[in-house]
Order: sequence, then C-alpha cells, then structure tokens
Amino acid sequence: MKKKLRVGILGATGMVGQRFITLLADHPWFEVVCVAASSRSAGKSYADAVKNKWKMEVPIPAKIKHLTVRDVDEDFETITGDVDFVFCALDMDKDKIRELEIRYASADIPVVSNNSAHRFTLDVPMIIPEVNPDHTQLIDVQRKNRGWKRGFIAVKPNCSIQSYVGILTALKKFGLRFVDVVSMQAISGAGKTFDTWPEMNDNVNPFISGEEEKSEKEPMKIWGEMKGKKIIIAKKPIISATCVRVPVADGHMACVSVNFSKKVTKEQILIAVKKFENPIAKLHLPSAPKQFITYYEDADRPQTRLDRDYERGMGITMGRLREGKLFDWQFVSLAHNTIRGAAGGAVLMAELLVKKEYI
Repeated sequence: MKKKLRVGILGATGMVGQRFITLLADHPWFEVVCVAASSRSAGKSYADAVKNKWKMEVPIPAKIKHLTVRDVDEDFETITGDVDFVFCALDMDKDKIRELEIRYASADIPVVSNNSAHRFTLDVPMIIPEVNPDHTQLIDVQRKNRGWKRGFIAVKPNCSIQSYVGILTALKKFGLRFVDVVSMQAISGAGKTFDTWPEMNDNVNPFISGEEEKSEKEPMKIWGEMKGKKIIIAKKPIISATCVRVPVADGHMACVSVNFSKKVTKEQILIAVKKFENPIAKLHLPSAPKQFITYYEDADRPQTRLDRDYERGMGITMGRLREGKLFDWQFVSLAHNTIRGAAGGAVLMAELLVKKEYI
C-alpha cells in the first residue's frame, strides 16, 4: 500500500480505544489522524484527556499525544472530513452508539466496530476473519438496502467467545451437538485495572451482565450460512455459557465441554486443530497470527500470564484435551481479550476489508 489510510478512533480515551492506539502506532497500512470521545474529553490534548487514566503498559505514542480530542457528535463534520474510516470503541448507551454508527456510515465513512450495538442488525456482518471472512459479502446487501456508496458498518463479536469459537470451527466436521462453556474473564474486559477496581483483588464475581446471552447467540450468527441477501443463523450446536469475572489483568480463559454426533478420538481432534485451514492465511494481513491456534501438551497450559501474548496477543492457545464423563471431550482455551478479543480483532477485520476492497 503506497499511502496509508487515515483512521479515526471513536472512543479513543477508554481501554479499548487505548489498545487501538498502541496497536496502530506503527501499522504499515493505517495511520491514526483523529481521536474522538464524548464531550467530557473534547477539546483537550489526548495526553491530557487520558492523564492518570492511561492503562497500557507502553507509553502513549508521541504522534498521538498532542492530537486534540474531538467530540464524536458535535465535531462530526470535522471528523468525517479528515478520515478514510473509523474504528468504534465507544462506551455509552447502546441506542446512542447505534445511532452514531449509522450516522458515520451514512456519511460514506466505513465503521469497523468493537461494540455490540449492531451485532444482530440483520444486514451487518459480525466477523472473526479466520472463521467467516465470506460474511463480508453482506456489506454489499447493507449498502444496497441503505443507499450507501462507500460507508458501511461491520462488527466484531464479543471478546468472551474468541478463545474457543475458532477451535470449535475446526471441530465442526465431527458434528458439534452440545457445548458447555465456563468463561473466566479478566478485569480488563470491564475496562478496569486492579488500581481502579481493587474489589476484584482476591475475588471472583459470578455475574457479568449480558455476557452469557452473547456467548450463546453470537457464535450462531458467525457460523451462519450466507444465502442470497441474508445470513441464515446456525441452529447447532446448542451452547450453554457461564461467565465469571476473575482476578486476572488480561486474558479470557474458557473451560469447554463438547458432545459430537460422531465418535471422535483425541488424535482426530488434535489433527483437526493443528491442520485447520485458515481461510485468510494467503492474504498476509499485517495483524494476522502466523499460527492461529496452538495446542500445548503440558498439563498446566495454557496459563494467562504465560500465554495470553501468544502471537502478539492475536493467537489462540489450547490445552488439557481429555475425555469427559458427561461430555465426550473437554479442553481449556485462552485468548487475549483486549487484543484478539477487542481492538486487535477489529484491526485484523479492517485489514481483511481492505484486501476485499470494501475500504
């Protein structure tokens, strides 16, 4: 790419917005030229807007520090005039986010969203690039439906499903019937650190609002079949999810139990995972992991501190595959929730959309 695309980040001051900024600091295709947030931060330099609130382990990139934070609403015309597309990481009322994303897309600005507001809008694709890159075709339908020429909305799914949906995709050929998942989620999934949420030290919170419903429903759209002008939502497998918050900074781990319609051996499962045909491998996208899924033979892996940064936080790790008594097979999986599960997953989706000439 001869000239970098100009990127705006809506919701740039929050944790996911900050993660976008660190991931895009030296991106070969994209350059952040605009940071936007609510009216509380508007008008300040980015450094002042996140003063005492910067949650990343690396410093604010020098070229971002002095950018003036724009108001996502009031500075709409300025933002849309300066950017080629936007990432959305806003943390506000879902109806307001839905309205803003439509407003930007209507102004011919592609919106690549980390939010849940449009995940079940019928003509909006929800994409994990290694799983359902063909769903990008829904953008053509969306544009036709809405009379948009260049703008669109595309979303990534919830961070809690990232560690296991790719693995289950590799196992679909064995006839997935029932899946039970216990997701142990890091506090950064709530936009928190231990400094801002000391109550989570030495604590487990058994309830995360809305998370279980998302975990059970979103994979079905991702696995849905693109037919004509719509996605036919998958009906199998039946997923039951329990989501708990655990005292971990980053990394969502899942304990997954699976029943198949066929008799399957451990060797068959491992071969299916290790030889998973990654549909985007030949596109050579900058943020794509070289190895999407890796399996650890060690009985005590994966571990969050050791393995969440696998493949720069964009890979998925798996271990403890064993036969179950109630279910056929069980395993543990892990993904970095703010990289693969949030900003990194959205950046990878944007790269895919560039390759497919939607951006």
